[in-house]
Amino acid sequence: MTRSIIQTDKAPAAIGTYSQAVRAGDTVYVSGQIPLDPATKEMVTGGIEAEIRRVFENLKAVAEAAGGSLAHAVKVNIYLTDLAHFAKVNEIMAQYFPQPYPARAAVGVAQLPRGARVEAECILHLG
Repeated sequence: MTRSIIQTDKAPAAIGTYSQAVRAGDTVYVSGQIPLDPATKEMVTGGIEAEIRRVFENLKAVAEAAGGSLAHAVKVNIYLTDLAHFAKVNEIMAQYFPQPYPARAAVGVAQLPRGARVEAECILHLG
């Protein structure tokens, strides 16, 4: 099975030892995205809603660079430093992912990189 690296300037560049995404066969593993603006490389401002939207915009950009879309997502993992924001994640996620929705996990965590309050990763199936 061939493995290829996915990279786009429409999402933040990796800030560590990882790729934005890796495609293996028909499956694309998209790395966790935090609310970094790809143009400024800074965290977005405007509150938790703006942060959640930026995370999903970043995932969308990587999915598109892989030749797919968020409609191809089969699994999404969401990490929140405050689970009180879970309802807002649901509301905004429904605007980015069409039904039938992918499988999902939401996990409360103590900290995320760069002080982010939300991070999400996903797996796409392009077959």
